[in-house]
Amino acid sequence: MDIPREPKSNRKRWLYGGGAIAAVLVVVVALGRMGPASPSLDKDTIYTDVVKRGDMVRQVRGTGKLVSEQIRWIAALTAGRVERILVEPGTQVDSSTVLLVLSNPDVEIQALEAQRQHTAEEARLVDLKTRLEDQRLSQESLVATVRAEASEAQRTVKNNEELAERGLISDAELQYSRERAEELTLRLDIERRRLQVMTEAEVSQLTAQRAQVERLRSIAEFRQGLVESMQVVAAASGVLAELPLENGQWVIPGENLARVVQPGRLEAELRIPETQARDVAVGQAVSIDTRSDTIAGRVARVDPAVQSGSVTVDVRLEGPLPKEARPDLSVDGTIEIERLADVLYVDRPVYGRANSVVDLFKLVEDGKAAVRVTVRLGRSSVNTIEIVDGLAEGDEVILGDISAYSDVDRVRLR
Repeated sequence: MDIPREPKSNRKRWLYGGGAIAAVLVVVVALGRMGPASPSLDKDTIYTDVVKRGDMVRQVRGTGKLVSEQIRWIAALTAGRVERILVEPGTQVDSSTVLLVLSNPDVEIQALEAQRQHTAEEARLVDLKTRLEDQRLSQESLVATVRAEASEAQRTVKNNEELAERGLISDAELQYSRERAEELTLRLDIERRRLQVMTEAEVSQLTAQRAQVERLRSIAEFRQGLVESMQVVAAASGVLAELPLENGQWVIPGENLARVVQPGRLEAELRIPETQARDVAVGQAVSIDTRSDTIAGRVARVDPAVQSGSVTVDVRLEGPLPKEARPDLSVDGTIEIERLADVLYVDRPVYGRANSVVDLFKLVEDGKAAVRVTVRLGRSSVNTIEIVDGLAEGDEVILGDISAYSDVDRVRLR
């Protein structure tokens, strides 16, 4: 016999279904509010540093080389062909050491021609001097003759006047003697003036001829100097640092043939990037790194011009030089600009420039995450930079390149 059953209620079923739907909705809303999950970074792949407070030394760094304080470039005075190279670079030389020999027949011919012209002018000087001296002596002789005749005429006039008083000669004869005396007196004056003119002309002509002889002597000596310069000497004591020539090579006047340096007197020549060179000044302390030793120095000169994006800074070295110091040795130089007292600073981030505003990631939650913060940077050094605003002492920030996370404000660290 069948027993009728009462139908089951659907109330519980509806309650369970509604609760499940509500839970799903809560989860969906929560996930929507949370947004996308933060990306993660491996701690071993990032570089961080802690913000510190204290004294910060501002420095700039550049590369360069050691150069001699005294460099002597030997240039060619005349064109010629290299016949022999007698000394190789690295050899100790003095002022009389012959480095190489040039040859040029044209220079030798010009020297001989200049010497011939000088000798010819000296012969002309001797001939002119002899001729002028003979003319002057002839004029002096003429003056002496006329003077004697004038004196005789004066005596004749005096005698004729005495005879005329006694009536022994006529008045016409007396007048003739007087006119003769006046004529000789005037002629004597003319001849004396002619002698003076000749003497002055002789001095002028000889002076002009001597000047011509001296001019040709200078030319001959210059030409001879060119011949002698084809035996190229060091002209200074030191070490032959460079001689970039080969036998048979043709050189032109003014071309540098060799370079002689004094290795005991060196200075450093640094190339500082133009963006860092504005605060470099004469007298600042410098540390020169030769890769095996360090040398202290001071800035001696700052080039006012920029070349290829850098500024040349000359550094005078102080104290004894290490054994490896030699001209053209590559070095690194660090210049101390100033010391900043009691400032916040941190190692320089990858994209951190002086006096700029950057975004950095600061570590939070005991280093489990990092959040983006805006930081105002101040003055910079080689490895550190001043923090003006945005960070506090003890904050740890990521300094490496995290440009891949420029669109997020938070990252997880694992």
